[in-house]
Amino acid sequence: MASVTIDKRIRANGDASFRCTVRVKKNGVIIHRETRTFSKKELAKTWGKIQKEKAELNSIIKQDKIITIGELLDLYFNDADLWAATGRTKQYVVKMLRDCPIADVLSNQLKSSDLIAHCKMRRAAGAGGATIYHDIAYLRSVMKIAMPVFDVTTNWKIFEDAVPVLIEMKLVGKSQKRTRRPTEDELEKLTAALTERQNKQGSNIPFVDILNFSILTCMRIGEVCKIEWKDLNHAHKTVIVRDRKDPRKKEGNHMIVPLLAGSYDLVKKQSETDDRIFPYNSRSVTAGFQRVRNDLGITDLRYHDLRREGASRLFEKGYSIEEVAQVTGHRNLNILWQVYTQLFPHKLHDKFKLDS
Repeated sequence: MASVTIDKRIRANGDASFRCTVRVKKNGVIIHRETRTFSKKELAKTWGKIQKEKAELNSIIKQDKIITIGELLDLYFNDADLWAATGRTKQYVVKMLRDCPIADVLSNQLKSSDLIAHCKMRRAAGAGGATIYHDIAYLRSVMKIAMPVFDVTTNWKIFEDAVPVLIEMKLVGKSQKRTRRPTEDELEKLTAALTERQNKQGSNIPFVDILNFSILTCMRIGEVCKIEWKDLNHAHKTVIVRDRKDPRKKEGNHMIVPLLAGSYDLVKKQSETDDRIFPYNSRSVTAGFQRVRNDLGITDLRYHDLRREGASRLFEKGYSIEEVAQVTGHRNLNILWQVYTQLFPHKLHDKFKLDS
């Protein structure tokens, strides 16, 4: 059933405007809403009448396809194009949601209370606010594309009302900014243990070179294991990092990165037996690092923390934030400044000595 409402509003200059809203409800749930603002009430009434008739005609011609959220997640999972373009974290969340009680809710009848119940259940199971927020964000993205991709009706706009409530109830939240950097002692121990590991018979991964290269270039391990010889500029001591991670641009985000300090020498040490400079599986490199780290009893240190270590060293050397961003690839300088400038306080004494 379609309905029309017209609200009169006074603009800043004193003129009146008329906002017309057309809503379509089914079983008490809003399944369609559209709004437009006019300078005259007669225009608003005319537009509302036309849009209402269109909505009612469409509801007669087109029968809504209603399925459960779980069935919708299955459609998403089985669509090769969508699934191939989905990151590992989102894939994990989609699979996990499929086994949650919220999967039994009809796609067009999802309510804020359903989302609150899901978040409370996840919190009780030990999930943090940032992790739970991924559930909500990824579920919303799947439900939003349901109609254009699968011709499935969903109540995805409920998230607009629910998310502020979830934040207020502290059921979801942002992740805590990491400040962890390896100490000099930890790096010495890691280097010694990784040297021993790579010298074992059957090992072909130069863990120590990759570890040092990761720090000196501030590259993610996935980027380190993708760079190719053809993209190396010996004259300028630079390399092209292709498809660098960027939240606003998934592909084609290529950057020329300077190979500072000894990183260029580390490249020259590698054998040109493959198109890639470091032709190894990034997961194998990370797994080797984690095993050695655990054996050494080093806690709360991730491979990605080496990227922060490298950026902080550049700041400590006196590089500007714009220069550091050219190495790390950050587009948002505020994020770079907040997250990666975790300087060791005692090193400020050394700077004072140099300046005096």
